[in-house]
Amino acid sequence: MTESNAAEQFPEDAKSEATATPEAQPKAADNSAARIAELEKQLADMKNESLRYLADAENTRRRAAKEKDDTAKYAVSKFSRDLLDVADNMQRAMQSVTPEMLEGNASMKNLCVGIQATAQQLSSVFERYGIVKMEPTGQMFDANHHQVVTEIETPDKAPGTVVQVLQTGYMIQGRLLREAIVAVAKGGIPQQATHSVDQKI
Repeated sequence: MTESNAAEQFPEDAKSEATATPEAQPKAADNSAARIAELEKQLADMKNESLRYLADAENTRRRAAKEKDDTAKYAVSKFSRDLLDVADNMQRAMQSVTPEMLEGNASMKNLCVGIQATAQQLSSVFERYGIVKMEPTGQMFDANHHQVVTEIETPDKAPGTVVQVLQTGYMIQGRLLREAIVAVAKGGIPQQATHSVDQKI
């Protein structure tokens, strides 16, 4: 059956098809545009989600690397803190020796030389692992690094100035390993006056 014969046989169907086709085309175009917009939105969402996952993974990697680095740096902290007592005892031993004790006493001199050599070697090991001795004398008291046990009348120092170190403090890789035990100036030049003098200079 040819198209002309079909149109003649079913005139209403042919008319309906002819009139429906122009209306269906805009609807199909609208549906396609909406589908494309939906797919583009899904693609953008997936891209953003992927970027978030990548950022989280990078942050996790950096945190793990930092923790690994910190572990390597500070793993020896407890052991080093125990060795500080050894360094303190060597220092006390040397301070207890007077010139009179060394005079004419070869054995005592040899003993002191041995203690000094051991102390220097221990100091070299400390430096190798980033352990640094603090030198707070003359500085203002810092509660983060110092522990005050007494105050001393010092007329020529501003109150709070460290005037004596009773126990040496140490840092390890920029962090506090052991605070310094110190004595600070009690009276003397007021701190504001010290600042004004510095400004004039």
